[in-house]
Amino acid sequence: MTKKFSSFEELSKIHFTNLEPDPEPEKIFEETRKIQYLDAHFSNKGRGGKTVTVIKGFEGTTAEIKELTKSLKKAIGVGGTEKNGDIIIQGNYRDQIITLLISMGHKVKRVGG
Repeated sequence: MTKKFSSFEELSKIHFTNLEPDPEPEKIFEETRKIQYLDAHFSNKGRGGKTVTVIKGFEGTTAEIKELTKSLKKAIGVGGTEKNGDIIIQGNYRDQIITLLISMGHKVKRVGG
C-alpha cells in the first residue's frame, strides 16, 4: 500500500534516483541529421485555386518530417501539413522556406516559375 501525502512539503522530501537529464540531446540530434537534397515547388492544382508551397525529397522517419514541418510552419507563421512524405505549406512562401532550409544545412532546389 502506498503512502498518501497531505502536503507539498512531504512530497518534496521524496528522493528520486536516475532522473538526471540527458547530456545535451540537441547536439546528439544535430550530429545524426544528414544533409537533405530537397525540391521547393509552387502549386495550386487540386486545391481549389489555393496556393501552396510543396517541399519534396525529404528522406527520414515520419517523426522527423513532422518535426521539420512544424518548425517551418512556426517560423513562417502559416498552416501546413505533411502528406505522403511531402511537406505542404499554405501560401507562396518558397523563398522564405528555401532560406530557412539552407540555414538548417539542407540543399534546396527551386522548381518551377
